[in-house]
Amino acid sequence: MSNNRSAKSWVVRGGLVALVALALSGIASAQYNSYENTYKHEPALVKFKGGIGVINVIGVNPDATAKLNVVRGINPGAPWRIGALEAEVRSDGHIRVKGRGLLLANGDGIGTTAGLSVFATLFCGLAATATASSSGRVALEADGDFLIDDVLSPLPPTTCDTPVLLIRNGAGAGVWFAAGIQKLEEDHRKE
Repeated sequence: MSNNRSAKSWVVRGGLVALVALALSGIASAQYNSYENTYKHEPALVKFKGGIGVINVIGVNPDATAKLNVVRGINPGAPWRIGALEAEVRSDGHIRVKGRGLLLANGDGIGTTAGLSVFATLFCGLAATATASSSGRVALEADGDFLIDDVLSPLPPTTCDTPVLLIRNGAGAGVWFAAGIQKLEEDHRKE
């Protein structure tokens, strides 16, 4: 009878341990889901869908020199192309940029990434007075794909008028390689 009682005691203890473990995992899951739901409901400051590869020369100056495609004070890189780009900046400064096929479009390295890294810069406001907020740098994959998932520094303003998103080279101050196309409203078409 003592062995039977001891076995029942271990079953009860095992059941209690299982219940405590289940309760703790439920609490952890609820906290994770709470964070995810909060993040998902954080309002978007600005969204971009589609990208434009840099065209570095846009004409000729009066002195016969090349007129560079300078955007928000940032010089262009060599010609690059981008296959696709989607980006969202949330009101808390979190930025997520998914790019595909950012590749060099000229010279001996054509069709490669030249082993470079990139970062994103969001400009808010008119060109002369725009504020600039940048992400950290990420390496381009061999096919030109990249994912930036970061918080902008400094934090962008709470409203972002005339937004411009540039994807820039990770070397030094950084020239720009691609620009995002602002997504103005939700697209309800099926893709």
